[in-house]
Amino acid sequence: MNKRTFIKTLGMGIAALSGSNLYLSAAPARVSSIYPPRIRKGDTVGIITPSSPLLSDEGYAIADKNISKLGLRIKWGQHVGQKYGHLAGKDEDRIADIHRMFADPDVKAIVCLRGGSGSTRLLDKLDYGLIARNPKIFLGYSDITAFHQAIHTQTGLVTFHGAVANSVWTPMVIEQFEQLFFYGKVPDYARLEMQVHAKGRLQRAIQTITPGIAEGKLLGGNLTVLTTLAGSTYFPDFEDSILFLEDVGEEPYRIDRMLSQLALSGALGKIKGFIFGKCTDCEARYPSKSLTLEQILNDYVLALGIPAYQGALIGHIDEQLILPVGARVRIDAAKGSITVLDNIFR
Repeated sequence: MNKRTFIKTLGMGIAALSGSNLYLSAAPARVSSIYPPRIRKGDTVGIITPSSPLLSDEGYAIADKNISKLGLRIKWGQHVGQKYGHLAGKDEDRIADIHRMFADPDVKAIVCLRGGSGSTRLLDKLDYGLIARNPKIFLGYSDITAFHQAIHTQTGLVTFHGAVANSVWTPMVIEQFEQLFFYGKVPDYARLEMQVHAKGRLQRAIQTITPGIAEGKLLGGNLTVLTTLAGSTYFPDFEDSILFLEDVGEEPYRIDRMLSQLALSGALGKIKGFIFGKCTDCEARYPSKSLTLEQILNDYVLALGIPAYQGALIGHIDEQLILPVGARVRIDAAKGSITVLDNIFR
């Protein structure tokens, strides 16, 4: 066999293998956006625990109260309440609950009961075709970040980063839920930010890193979880995106390490704008021997020269924004505002 024939034969063999596991690690092609339908009072909301179980049974009553006060019915995942180490059940059971909720025509929206840990174990087991065929509102934060990114990269479905069912749903959270999911109206995020900070509920208000206006696809979530996806097919293409981040219980040196990973992966170099929310309980154990969070953000973000700010109501806090992951938005870093440009419901 001559060289030309060998190369041609090799190419045909590789083409024949294009559907095999040989290509599982390849970057996914960009997918078109899919938007979920709105819901109405009286509809059924599915509650699942795709990561960790509740720390106490009190959380069930909290979730029931949160959903019921909105005039919605609850359908609990079949395996909610199970425990397997630090996980809310074995992988196959947590997967089964996710699939059942997306497949059930009576379930109009899905709210995660809590975050925790374990979401990344499920990403290569999800039936993304099922999810794409049955688009629904999917709400959660923290460890749920992994599902937001995976569902976005594999299906294009816009999901929602915000309070879990076990969270304290303040009037501000309830107002957003009703406006978004009942009426399809995007909340005035800047007004909500000002109201919360004006009441002194949070000490840190918006701080501009670099002023300016930028537009792009809104991607991100919990920094720790997001960085674990780097190098996988579930790590988004951050080209022309607005990146938002938050975290909890991480000392500044760890934040520095994770932002370094995002920089080395090329993600930071692609974004058009940057939002950092709250980093709860992220103080350095030895402040005199540590960089501050502000210094770290300046080192990684200020040098990008893109519109950027910190202090947004995003994170492990009671009064947090409900943000559409995968939707196109405009930010004004001087005002600390987010404007959704897409019609995010079908």
